[in-house]
Amino acid sequence: MSTSDRASATDADEHSGNGEHGHHDHGDHVAAFRRLFWLMLVLAVPVVLLSDMFAMIIGYRLPDAPGIGWVSPVLGTVMYAWGGRPFLTGAAGEIRSRKPGMMLLVALAITVAFLASWAAVLGLADHQLDFWWELALLIVIMLLGHWIEMRSLARTTSALDSLAALLPDQAERVEDDALVAVPPDRLQVGDVVVVRPGGSIPADGCVLDGAADIDESMVTGESRAVPRGIGEQVTAGTVATDSGLRIEVTATGQDTALAGIQRLVSQAQNSSSRAQRIADTAAAWLFWFALGAAVLTAAVWTLLGLPDVSVVRTITVLVIACPHALGLAIPLVVSIATERAARGGVLVKDRLALETMRRIDVVLFDKTGTLTRGAPGLAAVHAVAGTDEDTVLRLAAAAESGSEHPLARAVLQACADRGLAVPAATGFGSEPGTGVRAQVEGGEVRVGGPRLLAQLGAAEVPVAAQWREHGATTLHVLRDGQVLGALELTDEIRPESRQAVTALHRRGIRVAMITGDAEAVARSVAGQLGIDRTFAQVRPEDKSARVRDLQREGDRVAMVGDGVNDAPALARADVGIAIGAGTDVAIASAGVILASDDPRSVLSVIELSEAGYRKMKQNLWWAAGYNLVSVPLAAGVLAGIGFVLPMSVGAVLMSLSTVVVALNAQLLRRMDLRPGPASA
Repeated sequence: MSTSDRASATDADEHSGNGEHGHHDHGDHVAAFRRLFWLMLVLAVPVVLLSDMFAMIIGYRLPDAPGIGWVSPVLGTVMYAWGGRPFLTGAAGEIRSRKPGMMLLVALAITVAFLASWAAVLGLADHQLDFWWELALLIVIMLLGHWIEMRSLARTTSALDSLAALLPDQAERVEDDALVAVPPDRLQVGDVVVVRPGGSIPADGCVLDGAADIDESMVTGESRAVPRGIGEQVTAGTVATDSGLRIEVTATGQDTALAGIQRLVSQAQNSSSRAQRIADTAAAWLFWFALGAAVLTAAVWTLLGLPDVSVVRTITVLVIACPHALGLAIPLVVSIATERAARGGVLVKDRLALETMRRIDVVLFDKTGTLTRGAPGLAAVHAVAGTDEDTVLRLAAAAESGSEHPLARAVLQACADRGLAVPAATGFGSEPGTGVRAQVEGGEVRVGGPRLLAQLGAAEVPVAAQWREHGATTLHVLRDGQVLGALELTDEIRPESRQAVTALHRRGIRVAMITGDAEAVARSVAGQLGIDRTFAQVRPEDKSARVRDLQREGDRVAMVGDGVNDAPALARADVGIAIGAGTDVAIASAGVILASDDPRSVLSVIELSEAGYRKMKQNLWWAAGYNLVSVPLAAGVLAGIGFVLPMSVGAVLMSLSTVVVALNAQLLRRMDLRPGPASA
């Protein structure tokens, strides 16, 4: 458990009666620390103002009233027992776990001050050991630091709150041709709901009627609205911007993409990482450093015959050395980076993956669905003499209009993209592995591959052989047995893929591609994108072996895939990145999930990893350097020239170091993680 987590646990013990805490408790913790801080601040005012030592330092006389001398001891004791309890219980936990750190240092400092002050009040020690005012200031300042810390940590969970708020309060369910308003959590799979223009979609579903531009930025990070029509999937929490939809519910509650994203963000924020362990180790070393410095300080000042100064300097050393800033330095950076990534459509499931990404040597992309769209698209049309490309495409689309095959959908889509009207077709028929036929404009139109040509004894167009050499699928279009032309269909390369590869090369990162497709297809795609290394005809179960081969060559590998048949390779890689989380967010084998299908998002992960690492280093240097300089000053090494660091000033400086670290980490929120030319 990190030091900041221990602070959360102690606060939970103090104010909710148990040690359980999660992202949903952070708001309660912040409110509890805020209340405790203000209460202690009110009590601290009379404790400080009515303290003999403080009055002597400032130079005023206390009023001559009966019992005035007991105000500071009584209220100071209340502050120690009430305001100091989070630190005392935290110290007990650190002792039980044998992991000394920040809480033990704070508890030790306030306990020494408390006992010394009572000894002075009871006449058991010199009256100059009256530290009630310093005890009060110390508790107030430490609570202020914890309040700031908890508030900063609570902000890192705002992504979860924002995601939960995306769902509408009510959904309109169709019941017997009537609309009934129900809470989204009462929807069931198979229900039909109506989403009005500008309304949020209450559950994952399939569009039954209507078409709309859907704002998916809250889930995918994509700033442009995405058109969705009949038969297409929509995600809970996204918004129909311009038109209404009728949707059949396909997933509800914890099965929705939105709920999966929430789980991933929560898991990421609660996961441990190497960086956190480094911070905890540094805090432990600082404890021993502070304890050794305190013992040495006490021994030296006592040997010099100044036991009173010895107590003051020892307490000051213990206060100055409290590693709030060090304990906060790394966990806060990682938490903010995780939350910022979620808002940009990058879901970090494993914090260690985010930290590792900046040191990656090779990014290995799966081809289908990652660098390409994963669905066929029309690349070219060839018409024989006596006809034209539009005629070939129109007739092919008419014949394919009765088919649900992906190739048929690609032909129909290409016809629509060109603005061509599809002629009416009758008598549709299909032969698996051969092709389709239909009556169109008074003739029999047939569309199919090489088997159809062999069946009819027809010759293919010459260009078709060249297309196949590059891995394309070819369809021939025939009317009444005569070849009219051919269509080239390929798994279309995403235009963003080229930008992603170029940007990775600029960073000195090599790019490799792995695919189950034939060598010709792989060479074609790799050549167009400028990919450095290609693995073709690789079976799904063998992909992890290719990752291992790269690692054996000394490379740190990030694997980018769709998270289904790539799961073993994603798990084997140094960083597994699943792309397309909008439709599959529960990918257990990946450490990073990209909510969009844009491969440029990999650059966002690298940039965030580098920015987070810079903040970690800056915060560690500030926190550790501050202690290395301030502890000797607190011990009194410059007392010979008349400079002595007061305990109260030390407490203020300690809290300021925490604030500096927190503010520095907050700068990560300014990062723009949207995929685009800027990030590529």
